[in-house]
Amino acid sequence: MVFEFSGEIVYWRGPAPYHFVLLPDREAAELRDASSELTYGWGCIPARGRVGGTEFTTSLFPKQGGYAVPMKVAVRRAEQLELGDVVDVRLEFEERQ
Repeated sequence: MVFEFSGEIVYWRGPAPYHFVLLPDREAAELRDASSELTYGWGCIPARGRVGGTEFTTSLFPKQGGYAVPMKVAVRRAEQLELGDVVDVRLEFEERQ
C-alpha cells in the first residue's frame, strides 16, 4: 500500500513535543480498514516515508480518528522544513510477516 499526499506540518504537545503531518481523511479511512494487517500494536502502523529527497522509517499514530505522521528532526533539518510548511509525503506500508 502506498500513499502520496500533501499536508501541513503541525505541532502537538503531548508527553513530549512533536511535529506531524496528518494523513488526509480518504487515506486515513483506507489505512484504518487495513490496520489489522499492518499494526504491531497500540494502533501504531510502521511505514517507510519520503519527504523531498529524504527517506526515513516511522510509525503512524492514531489521532482523533485519523493518523499522524511524525516529522522527525532529521527529516525537517535535511529538508529545511518548519512548522506550518506544506510538504509532499510518500508513505509505503507492508503487511506484517
